[in-house]
Amino acid sequence: MEGEWLHSEQSVRVLEVLEPLNVTWEVLDGIRAHTWKVDPGPATAEGLILRYADRIAYLVHDLHDAVRAGILGIDDVPASSVALFGRPGREWISRMIRSVIDESHRRGEVAMEPEIFEGMLELRQFMFEKVYLRPAARRQAEKVIKVIRDLVDYYLESPDEMPESYRQRSEPLVTQVIDVVAGMTDRYALRVHDQIFRPTRDL
Repeated sequence: MEGEWLHSEQSVRVLEVLEPLNVTWEVLDGIRAHTWKVDPGPATAEGLILRYADRIAYLVHDLHDAVRAGILGIDDVPASSVALFGRPGREWISRMIRSVIDESHRRGEVAMEPEIFEGMLELRQFMFEKVYLRPAARRQAEKVIKVIRDLVDYYLESPDEMPESYRQRSEPLVTQVIDVVAGMTDRYALRVHDQIFRPTRDL
């Protein structure tokens, strides 16, 4: 299999093909480009706002979750971030949102104050180093990747085992398989994986 799977593109596919809804192209474009790694970016101001909102939300909430889980302590948060944004939590969200509002008003287009944007990038780098890519997280990610790859390989070899309701037989098999696996919740994927690869035996 070649190419990169993007959750944003899969979300558009769900709304256009798998569970089609009568939404405008602007909505689909905003979903497609809400992640910063997608180029070209959003074609509308609403899509740009969504892109900022997505990063603000996941950075602040992931930091909060890491503190609650004991992965980080409040004192571990970079002093530069505290000086720039204030106390972690709602104050951070408010500061970042206000930065987008103020800078957008000044420029006449959706943007964030350069200082705040740079601070957000520094915070993101900190989160990758201390949370997302820490050894324990990498080990867990490897387990998750193995589950997904196992399921994809299994359905490629045994396509008749896929749920009939979610199959698009006009599509290439690999696309059908990705649709099925991508549509699974975490718990369901783990349950199916266990049923396939670790079946229980009747005693």
